[in-house]
Amino acid sequence: MTTGTHTYTTLEDLRLKKTQLSEEIDTHGEKIAALWHELAAPKEANTKGEMVASLISNSITAFDAFLLVKKIMRQYGPIIHWFRKRKKK
Repeated sequence: MTTGTHTYTTLEDLRLKKTQLSEEIDTHGEKIAALWHELAAPKEANTKGEMVASLISNSITAFDAFLLVKKIMRQYGPIIHWFRKRKKK
């Protein structure tokens, strides 16, 4: 089997390449997890003003999400009800 520029002739070659790729995938996964944690971690407020601003911002975001879900359910609610199982009478 030929992949790229390397030809694998034995099962041992394939196993070696598989372990190398698994290790590479694991290291990339760890890097991605660290970057994701850095992006998704909430920022700590240093002062009371920053804490209040953060609280207000989070509250507005939650309210906006609620209004969006309400709007979507109002528009697409009847369609969603078609796919629900109906109770037998």
